[in-house]
Parts: sequence; C-alpha cells; structure tokens
Amino acid sequence: MVRLHILSLASEYSVLTYLHSSAACWGKVLRTFKLADIGEGITECEVIRWTVNPPNQVSAFDTLCEVQSDKASVEITSPFDGTIKELLVKEGEVAKVGAGLCTIEVDEDEYPASDEQSSSSPPHPEQEATQSEKLPAEKSQPPAQDPPKPQRRPHPLDPNVPQESKTAFSPNAGNVLAAPSVRHFAKQSGVDLAKLAPGSGKGGRIEKKDVETYLAGPKEPKTSPGAQAPSPSEPAQDIVVELGRTRYGMWKAMVQSLQIPHFGYSTSLDITALNEIMPILNSNIPSRYLPPSSKPSHPPAISPSSFYAEPSPPVLDPSAQFHKLTYLPILLKTLSKAMHEWPLFRSSITPTWSPSSPDKPTVTLRPHADINIALSTPTGLYTPTLQRVDTHSVYSLASQLKRLSHLGRQVPSGLTLAELPRRGGTLTVSNIGGIGDGESASPVLVPGGGVAIVAVGRAKWVWDVNRGDGKGERRLKIAVSWSADHRVVEGAELVAFIETWRSWVEAPQRLIAEGV
Repeated sequence: MVRLHILSLASEYSVLTYLHSSAACWGKVLRTFKLADIGEGITECEVIRWTVNPPNQVSAFDTLCEVQSDKASVEITSPFDGTIKELLVKEGEVAKVGAGLCTIEVDEDEYPASDEQSSSSPPHPEQEATQSEKLPAEKSQPPAQDPPKPQRRPHPLDPNVPQESKTAFSPNAGNVLAAPSVRHFAKQSGVDLAKLAPGSGKGGRIEKKDVETYLAGPKEPKTSPGAQAPSPSEPAQDIVVELGRTRYGMWKAMVQSLQIPHFGYSTSLDITALNEIMPILNSNIPSRYLPPSSKPSHPPAISPSSFYAEPSPPVLDPSAQFHKLTYLPILLKTLSKAMHEWPLFRSSITPTWSPSSPDKPTVTLRPHADINIALSTPTGLYTPTLQRVDTHSVYSLASQLKRLSHLGRQVPSGLTLAELPRRGGTLTVSNIGGIGDGESASPVLVPGGGVAIVAVGRAKWVWDVNRGDGKGERRLKIAVSWSADHRVVEGAELVAFIETWRSWVEAPQRLIAEGV
C-alpha cells in the first residue's frame, strides 16, 4: 500500500504537527482504501457508481461505492472517518481485489501509523516533547490529568490495522465482523451481534444464519469451551443453510426466467459419420494444442522450417492443451454454421428495453456466433461465453473449453470478466451427457441468456429400424433438448433451425468444403 506522509521534525511517524497555544495537535495523513475480498471466487469487480466525490466528508461505515461482480452487486463502506481526496477507480472501470479504490485524509491520532496499539502503550514522542517544553511556571503547578482518550475501534475492512489490533478490542456490536446486510437484519431483529461473536463465517465473520439460529431457539449459539457436546442419543436438529453468492444469483435468475414463455423441442442427432472421422481428427491435433507428454520426442528428419522458419504461434497455457478431441467442439462448430444460416439465433433482446417501456422491444443482430457454455463448478453454476465461434477451428474450440473447465474447477473460481462478458451469447449449450444417462431434459432460459438453450445428452449406440432397407442398422445417436424464448422464436422456426443443424452434424464432410 502506498501511504503519503508530510514530514515533521518532531515526529517519528512523519505526520504534520500544527502548533497550538495550549497543546500539540496531530496532523493529517492520507490512507489508501483497498478493495477487500467481497466473496468466494471474486477476483475483480466493476465500479458501478460512486456515492461520494472529493472533497466529501465521510464517517466509518458510510457507503463509498457500489461494485458489480460477475453475479451480484455489493455496497462498499468506508473504514475511516475523514475526507475523500481522490477516486482511484472511475465508474465503469474494473478493480482487482487488493487494489486501491480511493484515498482518504484522516486524523493521525484517530488512525496512527504504528503497527501495534494497545491501551498500555507509552506516550508518543510528540507528547513527550510538548510536555518538556512547557514554561517553568507551569512546572510548579500540578499537571492537569486529561482523561484517557478511548481507543478507537478498527473498521473490519481497514487494511492498515493488523489482525491482532482488531482482535484486541472487546467484542461489541460495533467491532464484530459482519456484512452491512447482516447488521441491518440483526438490528431489525433486536439481536446484539456481540453475543454471536465469533461467527461461523471466514475469519469469525457473523453470517445471517448465525442470527437466524440465535432467533430460532432460546439457547445461545455459542457454548463455553468446557461445555460438553450433545450425546449421540439426542435427536438431530435441523440446520439452516444460507445460499452462497453464486447459488443466490442462480435463485434470482430462475425467478426472472418465469417471465419468459418457453417452447420446448427434443430430438436426437445421428453422429455415426462424425464418430468415424474422430480417429483422423485426433491423430492430427496441431502440436501447439498438445501437452508436452504427447508431442513427438524427436524432430522430423526433414523439417519444413529448413527453408524458412515461420513465426511460432503464441504459447498456450498448459490448462488449454489437450490430447483427445471430443464431440462437443464439433457440435459447437456445426451449431455456429446453422446460426449463420438463421440470423434469428444470432440475435438477442436489446438490453435497453424493459416491460415498462412504452416503445416496442427490439432485438440486436450480431455478425458472429456467440455461444454460452453452462459450467457447473464447485462454487456454483456459471455461463462463460465462447465468442465468434464461427471464426475458430474445432481444435481452437476444444482448447477454449479445456481452459474454461480448468478455471471453473478452481476454488475460488478462476473465471473472470474476460470469460464472463456482460453481453453474453445468443445461445446456451449445456452438456449434461457427461453427468447423467437421461433421454431428455427441460433446460430453462434466463434473461440475458440468449434466445434459446440446448441440453446435449450422452451418445448411445442404438438399433435404428428405419435404416438398412428395413432391416435396421446400429447407429450412434445423441439426444438434444431445446427451449426457446417464445416471445421471439416461433415453434416452427426452432424446429427448422434444428434441422439445419442436423444437416451439418450428420454430414460432417460438409465442413471440409467450408475450410475448417
């Protein structure tokens, strides 16, 4: 953290001392307020709006700004009493966790620069110097005993106060760790947060479920260290679990999905021909996509670069490399081909329109195929976007899918705004075949998720009696279940679009002429 000091000859803490006829006064220092970790999986946030501007006066716990993560918006409160001097991140810009948001001018005596504070600390050198310079006449008088100044409680998000200083204060409702929404809920319920500290959250933070548990029964949620655990013979109690940030975002999205009239359609695609060319595609994966263990150990005896060495392509992250191609990248590629034949499925409802608007709704047509991928992760459901799918090869798409899967498995999630753009895609693909063996599904379309969504099932070998001159043939088929926004897409249009997609999937040789 960068801290600006104004030099003073009489201070070891480099603060400006203003002279006064009765006593020495402390000066002003600038403190940089950093963006704290506001939730699991959050690595950066966009500043939506500032509620303060320089040189506004603020108090601790006053709202400074509102930030937007990939799933929710959060209000950020001030850790200091002071004056706003500079906003380091403008509205609309993205701030990383740990980066400075703004600078606040504070009183040095309210927020000392010392790393350790306690009520038993010796007086500061400025105080000693001032006392030694008093007039001789004042020495004959008994010194006035000023009442000790109460020690100021630190803000839970104050980055300049060490953890031991925060815990040195006796617990009360003001200095316990709790989000503003939890404090408001506790205040409305008449609960003293000091009775619940430390909470069940990270670092002893009090969660809403702690307050609800306290309200649910007469017993205190916290027990003394010597209390005995309940015996196994006691009946088990219900546990109230608060939804996490990402799951609560899914809750709200599903509630909003009730505003969309869905049209569903299920069918199956014959991928027998596609399966036959998979060995060829897998044996010719470009070397830049292969992990080191799968690359040839020896260079070829005769190299094409002996005449002229072409510039090497960008080196891929190991998480984006793969050794085997699956069906999904090819299904996405063929889907983008169908989307180019059907501009309706490259369209999305213009976000500026709202149900209360007097104007007619509009749709925005995009030049390329942007497709969302439903991704189930340890921290919740995300829908990262593959942009311009029509411009990528199947190998490039496989690499991007591998990278998204790696980022999603991280705890906290490694997905950023680059993979989760605000605009999103016009279609969403959910690959449920890797999890279950179901025949069909009913995918749900949410606002902002495009005009349609498809759930892709597991490939199965079946006996198709309609082939082979009535004798039947063994074919590899994959089930697909669609849901479309019936406000924009007619049922007949969805069925015709799926048949266009089928013509590409079941005859993958068409991709050769298109120059994949």
